[in-house]
Amino acid sequence: MSKETLEWLNANTLIGFTDKRGTAWHYRASMQGEETNHYPGPIPVDDVKRRLFDWEALSSPVYVEDPRGGLAQVPGRQAIVRSDNGHVMGIFSDGYEPHPYVEWLINTISRLLDSDLSIGSAGLLKNGAVAWVSVEIPENVVTPEGVEFRPHLFGATSFDGSLATTFKRAVTSIVCDNTMAAGLAERGQQVKIKHSRHSRLRLAEARDALNIVYTLADEFSAAVRGLCQVEVTRREWNKFLDAHVPTPDERGRSRTMAEHKRDTLTKLWDHDHRVAPWSGTAWGVVQAVNTFTHHEQHVRGAERAERNMLRAVTGGVDDLDQSTLLTLSKILDRPFHATAA
Repeated sequence: MSKETLEWLNANTLIGFTDKRGTAWHYRASMQGEETNHYPGPIPVDDVKRRLFDWEALSSPVYVEDPRGGLAQVPGRQAIVRSDNGHVMGIFSDGYEPHPYVEWLINTISRLLDSDLSIGSAGLLKNGAVAWVSVEIPENVVTPEGVEFRPHLFGATSFDGSLATTFKRAVTSIVCDNTMAAGLAERGQQVKIKHSRHSRLRLAEARDALNIVYTLADEFSAAVRGLCQVEVTRREWNKFLDAHVPTPDERGRSRTMAEHKRDTLTKLWDHDHRVAPWSGTAWGVVQAVNTFTHHEQHVRGAERAERNMLRAVTGGVDDLDQSTLLTLSKILDRPFHATAA
């Protein structure tokens, strides 16, 4: 990762509850400046507003140069521009409605929860065009199987057209700092609002759809318990690898990449502290694939932090964990459910 990206993460993301989960993988003390971006407890709401959201997304007309060297306004188009530095985040039709970060992320989540905010993380990506805020319970949850996690509700939105405003339940695994699907074998609840005129969030409907964060600990713990009770032998693990990462017959780059991925997954399965304690179980398979994708897989065209966050918001995390369990279910000839026992 480039120095510029590390500097951005250390200046434009805020990480809370570090007494419970440790420092973020991108933390560099030399890049912290006068004010650290890590907080031992919850991140104060005022700090999120002051340090990340202290600017506006302004609508500006769009002009093009005409053949005579003058400027002509483009009808029906608008640019969304940062008020503090003039950065153009996106160009849209006049029907596009920006969703201001403070109003749609901080204020809406506060109303959804009907309680004081406990912000666990917040940040900006893509030069401020994408933002998220995560609300978490104060304490980690530890299952009898030794799986430690943090349930959370996060909201995210964008000014570049890449995301509808999204509110979603998810889980962070502490041992590896992975985001995981709330239901593992089922799609997690989420609510999306398009950036269109008269768009609004119906709070009562959103609460029902999300079921909020408080029930998530029990649901995820039940899913972990069920998966830890499912044995996966070495022979079944190898068959899973054959299905998950098939090796091409012909030598070449594709075969080399497949062999490298299989070797890395097996090292995680056998030796890595983020996976090995649960090797030999279905939970170990999910943890191996999720950890590989978050931390080991080569990233093309996107920095790892940006890709991981966007995957969490857009449903890629759900798809990843469900796909892993679907493949494993075919190997073991048994279905998986979020609360399987």
